Amino acid sequence: MAENKVKFGLKNVHYAPITVGADGNETIGTPVPIPGAVSLSLAAQGESAEFYADNILYYATAANTGYQGDLEVALIPESFRIDILKEVKDPTTGVLYENAAAEPAPFALLFEFDGDQNAVRHCMYHNTVTRPNVASSTTTTVKEPSTDAMTLTSVPRADGIVKASTTSSTPTETYNNWYKSVVIPPADLLTPANE
Repeated sequence: MAENKVKFGLKNVHYAPITVGADGNETIGTPVPIPGAVSLSLAAQGESAEFYADNILYYATAANTGYQGDLEVALIPESFRIDILKEVKDPTTGVLYENAAAEPAPFALLFEFDGDQNAVRHCMYHNTVTRPNVASSTTTTVKEPSTDAMTLTSVPRADGIVKASTTSSTPTETYNNWYKSVVIPPADLLTPANE
């Protein structure tokens, strides 16, 4: 595949629940679609530090602590509310309950941006979200859909990996299976190159 010159659009947003075992190891579940992606905007997080010596900037570094921003969708699916926001559904009445003591679960977030040559698929490995606001507005002469938005925080995994993206050299099998299971980095990539 040729490399993209531009990117645009957002689609194929999925979440994959993360469960933490008694030993502290994480298991990433099967990706589940979140239909109706509207926008995703994640700002890089991490402070930079500068050290001056010999009357010059002697050393500079920047920490990578992940990303933070907003995910906006047409409507948050019930499965996400149950799996991630930990709302509880009464099997008798079908009523969904939000409990103040419930802790949102971590999850991997998968999505793609279109490009002039091919869509680039992404995975943010370890995310948490805030509860969405409750909002809508009256219908007038035009039915304008309301959306749901959540603040998303994406942090590095225990091994330091933050995200993954497909490239023009990604094998077709890996690309086509992106939403079937979360791609896990091989062990030899987990050690930073400067060590």
